[in-house]
Amino acid sequence: MKTAYDIIRKPIITEQSMEGVQDKKYTFEVAVGANKIEIKKAIEEIFKVKVDKVTTMNMKGKPKRMGVHAGFRPDWKKAMVKLTPDSKSIELFEG
Repeated sequence: MKTAYDIIRKPIITEQSMEGVQDKKYTFEVAVGANKIEIKKAIEEIFKVKVDKVTTMNMKGKPKRMGVHAGFRPDWKKAMVKLTPDSKSIELFEG
């Protein structure tokens, strides 16, 4: 059985993702096999907040080269989570 920490890998902190923090929108890298219901439950369990909406994207790995060897970075999944207006914010993205 997957735990909440197996589903949520790490937060994504970029300029574009930080613009959504004022609107209580947060971005995370999640497990590739996780669905929206599992992601919602994991976020609510870890951060003790109320999730309104979850949007997911499958990101394809970029091609990389190391000398004569060519390959791809691994594929990964991104989840954008919107919290309810009465929910508290996630402290990880503050400051």
